[in-house]
Amino acid sequence: MTAVELQNLSYSYGSLQAVHDITLTVGAGEVVAVLGPNGAGKSTTLLMLLGLLPPRTGTVRLFGGSPQAAAAAGRIGAMPQAGGLLPRSTVGDLLTFLHQVYPHPMPVAEALELAELTGLAGRTVERLSGGQAQRLRFAMAVIGRPDLLILDEPTAALDVESRRAFWAAMRGYAGQGRTVLFSTHYLEEADANADRIVVLDRGRVIADGTAADVKRRVQVRTVIVADQNHDYSVLPGVVAFARHQGRAVLTSTDSDATVLALAEARLLCDLEVTGVGLEEAYLTLTRLEA
Repeated sequence: MTAVELQNLSYSYGSLQAVHDITLTVGAGEVVAVLGPNGAGKSTTLLMLLGLLPPRTGTVRLFGGSPQAAAAAGRIGAMPQAGGLLPRSTVGDLLTFLHQVYPHPMPVAEALELAELTGLAGRTVERLSGGQAQRLRFAMAVIGRPDLLILDEPTAALDVESRRAFWAAMRGYAGQGRTVLFSTHYLEEADANADRIVVLDRGRVIADGTAADVKRRVQVRTVIVADQNHDYSVLPGVVAFARHQGRAVLTSTDSDATVLALAEARLLCDLEVTGVGLEEAYLTLTRLEA
């Protein structure tokens, strides 16, 4: 079953083309990370997906219908990066109100436990820390048991321990067959938690696949050898190198040529060749689009 279908989606702010002809399909039960630099079109795309911004061209379909129909049926939950908390309201007030709005909500106590807010039901939003406020937004997004959960920079205000707990809760929720679409600047979170990664840049999709697929798109490799105090920057393919704990770490665009040159120079000792991480692949892809 298809959860999200974007077809030739475009949007402009005056002369600025924020989203350009995006076509994207997300299956039910997928966890998809949306990556991209500032201005890539992530927020605009999510707003159109939620039905909060009408596309200039193209269509948005959620579970085969309009975003408005999916929202009316309680099938969408959204967690904004900021805002959304009514002043002078308590945690319990907000969750109780939302519990009464949705057709098939989870109990308030369950939402509190899922977001690690048990014991804070009587606290007003003004007295919440940044991390607690973000966890409340998560509880507000999931209390309706939505089939599609959209998260915009969900861990921006959380410390390391809270981020780990958040992703554990998210994976548990997604494990029930729900679809999760999230944007993040923490690339390690995308690598660890997404089934699929979509990279946007300048309003276009420039990569779409698993984390391994995205990494394979980039022909850069890391070549590591025992450091013999050589000027490795002169070797073919090497675009950068560093020394670390007796090892020379070379970044190469042609690892075969680099390894051959190391052998010819009698520098091939304790060799290790690896692919780049998601962060390096992401940076390389977005630079290529610049």
